[in-house]
Amino acid sequence: MYLEELKRTGDFLTLTRNNEFHLPAQQFTLSNGTQVDVIDTGVIQFTPAQYGLKDIVLSSAIHGNETAPIEICDELIQSIIKEQLTLKHRVLFIFGNPKSINIGERFVEENLNRLFNGTHAQGDIENEERKRAANLERYVTAFFTSVEAGRYRCHYDLHTAIRGSKNEKFAVYPFLHGEPWKKSQLQFLLACGVNTVLMMRSAATTFSYFSSRQFGADAFTVELGQVKPFGQNDMSRFAKTKETLTALISQNDINFGKFNSGDYELFQVHRTINRTQEDFTFPFADSAENFTGFAKGELLATDGETRYLAEVEGEAIIFPNANVALGQRALLTVIPMEVDERFV
Repeated sequence: MYLEELKRTGDFLTLTRNNEFHLPAQQFTLSNGTQVDVIDTGVIQFTPAQYGLKDIVLSSAIHGNETAPIEICDELIQSIIKEQLTLKHRVLFIFGNPKSINIGERFVEENLNRLFNGTHAQGDIENEERKRAANLERYVTAFFTSVEAGRYRCHYDLHTAIRGSKNEKFAVYPFLHGEPWKKSQLQFLLACGVNTVLMMRSAATTFSYFSSRQFGADAFTVELGQVKPFGQNDMSRFAKTKETLTALISQNDINFGKFNSGDYELFQVHRTINRTQEDFTFPFADSAENFTGFAKGELLATDGETRYLAEVEGEAIIFPNANVALGQRALLTVIPMEVDERFV
């Protein structure tokens, strides 16, 4: 089969891209005792002979044109298989949507990051992305539940954004249903070069929310910059991210130093604007960046006959996309917040 080539090169990304929809499960053991389980195309698990108390999921390519995170994970996987990097913890790597990687598009038929938490089973639509979402849920479930309860769980879903951003790197903290936010996670993100965090206020269909809600994992959607084709990423801009992810999987603990609330820019969602009409437009240019603020009363979007105006001074836009399917989120707006008693 494919094992000898994988053992020799460590190139799981190429193997994934050559097998867009399925890859027979295979298993082998590295000379350092780490067990390697190829679970499916784009899904590979590493289990050290003696592993610590952390179960870590690192996913990328949930959108296939977001190449920098794919390259980061590809380098980490190759380093592990070539035994240049020794793991301390169980790690599951996921390249989410192989066909969309190959065509260089965000998705093929349907946005994969809108299909988790069972959304893939709603309605009578059938496509490969819905099958993939169901499978990825199953693989993450098996990963987290195949060991004893009470272990630490985390999932960092790595992305790059369609638009540029006034804050180049930022993370989305899923809705925690009243549970406190963690300062230690802000410190981890800062070590990755991410000082801007957006706090969600409602349930979502995203991959990170799935792991957070179903398994209590510390989970984030991490936006590492702007979308670029393979070969056009300045990987030096992601050095802190790769260094910190390497430390996460290869060290027992990471020392972050003293927490300083002044290191962070935090935002909370003010509202979600969905596209309900074919005639949906934004008044700002396609070049408008994430976190661009608007004066109170300024037009944010037009949905058919409905006009959305900024409700508060400085209301800022995140993830504007006028071309989403009807009923889906076309825009988030956010307002600044501070570290307070809701953080532990």
